[in-house]
Amino acid sequence: MESVKSQSYEVFLNELGEAALNQHVAKHGYSKIFVLVDENTRKFCLPQFQKMFEHSIDDIFEIASGEENKHIQTCLKVWEFLSNEDGDRKSLLINLGGGVLTDLGGFVASTFKRGIHFINIPTTLLSMVDASIGGKTGVDLGALKNQIGVINQPQMVLVFPEFLETLEPRQVTSGFAEMLKHGLIKEQEYWEQLKTKEDFKDASSIQKSIAIKNDVVTQDPTEKGIRKILNYGHTLGHAIESYCLENYDKRTLLHGEAIAIGMILEGYLSHELTGLSKLALDDIKQTFLKHFEKVEFDENDIDSILKLLKYDKKNSHGDINFVLLQSIGIAVTDIKVPENLFEKAFAYYKE
Repeated sequence: MESVKSQSYEVFLNELGEAALNQHVAKHGYSKIFVLVDENTRKFCLPQFQKMFEHSIDDIFEIASGEENKHIQTCLKVWEFLSNEDGDRKSLLINLGGGVLTDLGGFVASTFKRGIHFINIPTTLLSMVDASIGGKTGVDLGALKNQIGVINQPQMVLVFPEFLETLEPRQVTSGFAEMLKHGLIKEQEYWEQLKTKEDFKDASSIQKSIAIKNDVVTQDPTEKGIRKILNYGHTLGHAIESYCLENYDKRTLLHGEAIAIGMILEGYLSHELTGLSKLALDDIKQTFLKHFEKVEFDENDIDSILKLLKYDKKNSHGDINFVLLQSIGIAVTDIKVPENLFEKAFAYYKE
């Protein structure tokens, strides 16, 4: 299976990844090699990684898993670890984990000694098809998603689908939401293919999603234009994710679970504002509700979620900008939404 080439790095799948990793490390002669893990990837993925890695690892650092640990205090621990272990500008950090870990690890590497090399080895479906691709790194500010960070590309991304066998089904389904998004914003045929899938873990679909995201990111690395379409479902989805994270009476949602709700809501806004047909809207809703359990929101919940929209990273000059769909496979950016439509969108979701 061929690699996916970006402007400054490649994404390698399966055995190509193992060979590329070992060749890269041999070529660069790093002074120190560190591996960042969480308690899950240390147990389930690190042993397999160590078997394929032909070079010595200087040290391994474990952080706690979960979005609630994706903050600057965790970064401080990793920076202090790298410093205490004599990390220098010729060190390499290998991030072995899901989206939280690759986001945080990439940010740590990008800022330690003003920047050291890092390699992402995503271990969840979400991180394979989305989080580890494109160079976005960063952490949350309180419950507000990804407020602190930089765009900086890894040396390479290595995807080993066998790591997905270590995940509970809920985690795999969460990643599937981003794959469905890729079809919605860029390729209707891919959306139609994914809708009927029962197994989301096949390498060909993973490669297809990586290729779609990579194509968008390569055209617009710093999100000045087309890259914004990757945020479809994320404006309301991130607000929902943040709200559920900071309210103990709400079940904490995985990223994909929150984004799935966001895509239904923003699908409704698309129907009202940018021409998405009612047939396509209902198709989007039915497809996501087939895989994701509906979450109940009362009026107070909705008010609180809408207040969080002002923190969205796509906002400019006080305006909240949305990515909406003209049709399945065609997205448009920088759409301003009248406030009266938000409650109607939630009402459609509840129906």
